Amino acid sequence: MGETPLLEVRNLSVDFHTVGGKVHAVRNVSWHLSRGETLAILGESGSGKSVSASAIMNLIDCPPGEIVSGEILFEGQDVLKMSSNARRDLNGRRIAMIFQDPLSHLNPVYTVGFQIAETMTAHGTPRVQARSRALELMARVGIPDHEAKFDAYPHQFSGGQRQRLMIAMALALKPDILIADEPTTALDVTVQAQVLALLEELQQETGMGLLLITHDLGVVAEVADRVVVMNSGEIVEAGTASDVYHDPGHPYTRKLIAAVPGTGEMAAPLETGIKPILEVNGLTKHFGSFIALDDASLTVLPGETVAIVGESGSGKSTLAKTLLRLEEATSGEALWHGRDLVTMGQRELFSLRRDIQMVFQDPTQSLNPRMSVYDIVSEAFAIHPKILPRSQWKARVRELLDQVGLDANHMNRYPHQFSGGQRQRIAIARSLALEPKLIICDEAVSALDVSIQSQVMTLLTGLQDKLGLSYLFIAHDLPLVRDFAHRVIVMQDGRIVEQGPVAQIFEAPRQTYTRNLIAASLHPDPEIQARRRSERLAMAGD
Repeated sequence: MGETPLLEVRNLSVDFHTVGGKVHAVRNVSWHLSRGETLAILGESGSGKSVSASAIMNLIDCPPGEIVSGEILFEGQDVLKMSSNARRDLNGRRIAMIFQDPLSHLNPVYTVGFQIAETMTAHGTPRVQARSRALELMARVGIPDHEAKFDAYPHQFSGGQRQRLMIAMALALKPDILIADEPTTALDVTVQAQVLALLEELQQETGMGLLLITHDLGVVAEVADRVVVMNSGEIVEAGTASDVYHDPGHPYTRKLIAAVPGTGEMAAPLETGIKPILEVNGLTKHFGSFIALDDASLTVLPGETVAIVGESGSGKSTLAKTLLRLEEATSGEALWHGRDLVTMGQRELFSLRRDIQMVFQDPTQSLNPRMSVYDIVSEAFAIHPKILPRSQWKARVRELLDQVGLDANHMNRYPHQFSGGQRQRIAIARSLALEPKLIICDEAVSALDVSIQSQVMTLLTGLQDKLGLSYLFIAHDLPLVRDFAHRVIVMQDGRIVEQGPVAQIFEAPRQTYTRNLIAASLHPDPEIQARRRSERLAMAGD
């Protein structure tokens, strides 16, 4: 029979009762997790992976959710049959969870030290002992100056640090199982590598089982022993990470693998001698004594994609906002067809905004939830009324939605009625409404599933070929940049430290910082990633 698994899910089914009828979110799912093992549940949004994990932690709202069948066995005992008190004692102490967005799950009105300690005091640990343990954990997960930061608030930490604080909170009571739900999705490549290395190191120290929920094949290749692939609430494939990648048996798995960026041909640079549409010289932005952008200079050619990469705080988004005059530059110039965006008056800037549009990272926040898709896309015509007569608005909105691959008959729906990838397509349609020459994409696909991401990137490439668009593409996903950009600009601490054609940056980077960024990027092939990890550890040892 072998050793009894630490955690086993048997034939689990979860339904949600909605106005539109019953949704079978999870259907007859079975898998197991042993002590010291890392199991990855891989799948896109809506596949059921997070719902099955939430059932383990008793986090499904019932109603509208309902666990209709199955067992969840922890050390052989079905947690679904436990009393509420027994379940509450189990959660946090024996089974802990970290979530995708730590800012949403850390209470903004309490200090981080209090919140870590509260995890322990809620289970009976004396307050003095809990504080000492919280300080120890903050140091262990790499929070700098942890004693001073104990009384700081979540907003005073970076995204990577907040995720480390969530890990500290989850590990406070030394759980046997840690469930990590998309723990690195929105993190820079170097921070992602650090967080994954920390989880692996802590797992080796404690022997805990790690259940990793992800849509990122690179993360699977880096840490997973086994993989369960889910689609539409069902398990379609399972096996070792290497077997699933090299010999996928299900079409859905093959589709996921085929959509992973970083293996296509790199774009050749555009012809020299073309006059830039945008020429930035010495652009600088100060926030008080803090220099967020320092002497940035770059050009963008017609029909060119220029990618800007770097870690959080490197100045990428500040550069974009300063170009758009969402932030006022401290000094420097940004010449759009020879006219300086930095110094031009508001009337001229208003007229010129139709030429430069922006697609933001999170369409849920950038699309007004009270406006229909028609209102969102046609708003541009209301703001710039000379562009198009009102009688032609509906036809133009239909044309734009069709252009980005959406059903024009859905124009009267609202953003919440669409998936994440569809919402981003709506944002792209809105940006195209004024027929711009340049679109600035600020992490526009970073939170999307790999296949949806591939669809959106194919859409952007097609629009560039058809309309001659230029893109300023801000991203932390280096394989995506490798496949999409003509040129790459690397930023660190507000400065441009390297720039050049995409092939030169990825095959012969000149700066150590650039080489470290590329080395931290994850490859979906577990064997290649294992070699990269060995090389990285060897470099660290030297």
